[in-house]
Amino acid sequence: MSNLQKNSLKESGQHPLIEITATVNGKTLTRIVPNHYRLIDFVREELHLTGNKEGCGAGECGTCSMFVDGVLIKSCLMPVQKVMNATVETVDDLDRDAGRTAIQQAFHKCGSSQCGYCIPGMVMAATSLLRKMPNPDREQIKEGLGGNICRCTGYQKIIDAVELARDVFNKKLPISALEEDVSEPVMGARTPRLDAPGKVTGAIKYAADMELPNMLHMYVLRSPHPYARIVSIDTTAAAALPGVEAVITANDVPGIDNFGVFIDDQPIMAREYVRYTGEAVAAVAAETQDIAMAASKLIAVEYEVLEGVFDPELAMKEGAPQLHDFAKNNITKHTKIRKGDVEEGFRQADLIVEEVYHTAKIEHAYLEPEAGLAYVESDGCVTIHSPSQNITHHRHALAKILGRPINKVRMIMSTVGGGFGGKEDMIYQGMLALAAIKSRRPVRYVFTREESFIASAKRHPFSIQYKMGLKKNGKITATKMVMISDGGAYAMSTPGVMNKSAILGPGPYQIDHVWVDAIGVYTNNTPSGAMRAFGAFQSEFATEAHLDLCAEKLKMDPVQLRMINLMRDGASTHTRQIIDRVLASDCLNAVVDLAGWDHGVPNRHGQDQPNRTDLGKNGVRQSCTLGTHLTKQEAV
Repeated sequence: MSNLQKNSLKESGQHPLIEITATVNGKTLTRIVPNHYRLIDFVREELHLTGNKEGCGAGECGTCSMFVDGVLIKSCLMPVQKVMNATVETVDDLDRDAGRTAIQQAFHKCGSSQCGYCIPGMVMAATSLLRKMPNPDREQIKEGLGGNICRCTGYQKIIDAVELARDVFNKKLPISALEEDVSEPVMGARTPRLDAPGKVTGAIKYAADMELPNMLHMYVLRSPHPYARIVSIDTTAAAALPGVEAVITANDVPGIDNFGVFIDDQPIMAREYVRYTGEAVAAVAAETQDIAMAASKLIAVEYEVLEGVFDPELAMKEGAPQLHDFAKNNITKHTKIRKGDVEEGFRQADLIVEEVYHTAKIEHAYLEPEAGLAYVESDGCVTIHSPSQNITHHRHALAKILGRPINKVRMIMSTVGGGFGGKEDMIYQGMLALAAIKSRRPVRYVFTREESFIASAKRHPFSIQYKMGLKKNGKITATKMVMISDGGAYAMSTPGVMNKSAILGPGPYQIDHVWVDAIGVYTNNTPSGAMRAFGAFQSEFATEAHLDLCAEKLKMDPVQLRMINLMRDGASTHTRQIIDRVLASDCLNAVVDLAGWDHGVPNRHGQDQPNRTDLGKNGVRQSCTLGTHLTKQEAV
């Protein structure tokens, strides 16, 4: 086949085919597949073995780990041609007779699976390690699992599981050690997760694992511009491509096309304007993913590029581009807290400390990329499976968008392969529903890792101006926090994040005079949304960092400074709530005792003072160092 013919096929979403013969999980089979397939595509899309997952597509996360001729490999990096006449072993069939291997039972017993998306790859890596090294120590286990990422567990229970399996293999523990102790009481005791067996074997289905007969695949065309007016969209050529069943734009929305978590400011797809790079403009549902992708390139979009604004402080200035007519000076939410007279509090202070703190925009990096499956049931009910963290809200929003009664919209929360707040936003379910309605066929959409990076909401970046007044004895007299956050192109969770950052920002401290401003701002950046701690992380980080700075200037132990100011029974919070019982000082005392805290000023280096005595003790976490702690002999 000539290069011209190959290019012509590719432009139509077709690819040259190749015949592959391999032994997969003990069965020799032959399949004809597109020549651009990787091993992960061959196993999941052609053989429908979905135990191994694709998390990154770049060989970084290890979720797709399989054995090829007994060697552990990242199947997302291996061209399918490489497995010709090879023997492939996936997690789906590690122990077909017993149901679960000792390693899988150990993962279950130790509670190693949380979201579970990484676990098939972890199981394969642990299997590889124990096959090669039957009696590894804990550091060697860490090294053996080094090619696999987990975003939930903190790894400790995973390592515990491998140690348990090792000891059972070596008969240091009986096989009964893998069994669950069902006699334990439920309250206050470890109990087995009901979904753990499916997660450790790869049998549980995530949205990207789901298939239905006659299913279509969706691909989304996204904006290359951060801010532009859409002059026209021509989908004629895309719709005419063989294999394309539906092309949708904002014009296909039958109901009210605006939604949001707190503010209804977001369309299903860009309507009139695109407001950030990566915003969905149109979507194609086709017989294959390749055809859908090829068709998207045939959609002609004419943009009038506009001047964007990317700095929240500049966005609030007069004359800055206005992203939404209802939001004056691009302010999404301004939360204020005023308690006492902050200027009087500063006049009472012996020391005033000012600093500016910044936190970054952060990607959630859950291992499961966003995915969903939509279809219309026989009674006209539109059903969407997706790992939504807010399905009731999404259902109501989708009913309004689709112009259907609520009983004709059904949201099913599929197994969530990590969320951390990042899957609270309905950024693709509406497109899936529209495509299923228009094509009258089931439609599945799976994000690439690149799409997840570019289109999903991030943790809010903050700029925090902090001013604190203190007496010489450490008592805080006043606190003033002015926090400005980049909310991105749409509000999403910004109002809630501003509220929580303001309420919790000054911390669990009794302060008579408090001033807090938390301001969320629209910009042409990727939208910001919910992420672990939901605004509290940013503001409390600034408060705790500022207290350490104040302790240094007062030449006071940082724990002592906190003890002086912690709320006690009957305290009045910054929002004037009276708290009957406060255990903050008890908690801090307990932590200090457990850590063996060495009291003293924080800045000891270069001060001719003795080194700390609370580091490296039994029960105290080791200081962070790169890599594992192998012995010199092991490291050679």
